[in-house]
Amino acid sequence: MNILIVNWQDRHNPYAGGAEVHLHEIFGRIAAWGHKVTLLASGFPGAKKEETVDRIHVVRKGSRNDFNFFVPSAIREIVGRENIDILVEDLNKIPFFTPMFMKIPTVAILHHRFGKSIFTETILPFAMYVYIAESMIPVVYRNIPFDVVSESTKDDLVASGISAERIFIHYNGIDRSMYKPGKGKKNAFQIAFLGRIKKYKSIEHLLYAVVRLRNEFSQLRVIVVGDGDALPDLKRIAGSLKIEGIVNFTGFVSANEKVRILQESEIVVNTSSKEGWGLTVIESNACGIPVVAADSPGLRDSVKDGFNGLLYPYGDISILTESIKKLLKNSKLLERLQNNAIEWSKKFDWEKSARGVLEILTKRLSGEI
Repeated sequence: MNILIVNWQDRHNPYAGGAEVHLHEIFGRIAAWGHKVTLLASGFPGAKKEETVDRIHVVRKGSRNDFNFFVPSAIREIVGRENIDILVEDLNKIPFFTPMFMKIPTVAILHHRFGKSIFTETILPFAMYVYIAESMIPVVYRNIPFDVVSESTKDDLVASGISAERIFIHYNGIDRSMYKPGKGKKNAFQIAFLGRIKKYKSIEHLLYAVVRLRNEFSQLRVIVVGDGDALPDLKRIAGSLKIEGIVNFTGFVSANEKVRILQESEIVVNTSSKEGWGLTVIESNACGIPVVAADSPGLRDSVKDGFNGLLYPYGDISILTESIKKLLKNSKLLERLQNNAIEWSKKFDWEKSARGVLEILTKRLSGEI
């Protein structure tokens, strides 16, 4: 097949997150199996207009803020030039509504919809734009098959009006050659957060918990790994709470550095109001780290309460604090969850998911779905 994917970003973009990891892991494998894969994505400072990344030919147009305006003409150009067989729209952020202007077999990939959480993420006019755009998905994409990464996202799509028969689930995988338990000793009382620093991820909830924990755990250290537009506000909150000596904001780090931090930590915390799945949960688990996570869409799929981590009601700082305290004070419970986390992570495999996605593309192209 000759496949064209449209996504806001590619893996090299500084703002790339779990959705971009998923895209490259899945379609890099599909390209390795002999299919031609082109990715249309936004540009960024210092980026090449075209290059090959993970066997995927990346074509960049515009920038993060205006990419959607380039999409229709760029798709038509690539489809005409490359004789594209099938289009994959990765609905990451704002839909491009490709079924409205392209009559070509199409498959949609969705990690999660923002829904009302977008109003906590950005200013009202843009939030309304995203909210209205998402509300049109059931109309514009009603005849398009969806590949999603969790039961929560499927349930959300069904509730919005998409037929369950048109929705397929393939989980995120894990590179177990990279994400694995460390050989050295863990840093006692070290907690980590990993991910893009966005408002909807509510990372300040962890900072409020730190204030409640610091007197009882004098050795407590928190490492916040990642970059994003909410980072300045997060640093300001840490300063106002006088916990700068406890919390370290690393910004963007390499994959190897991220793994090192995971391997040295005892607990990972994810406070997000919504995730597609929670790729960092499985990455942490593969390193033998249990995750304390909000009981929110996506995270409740990747964290099994009391097995590979603990769930707490989203936004409840008291229960978040008690959940962290429970693991820091109970070494036997922590060890049991660490062992379970490793076993849980073994269930998730990029190769298996890539073959599942390829099957969807094949059936779509043949008219079976």
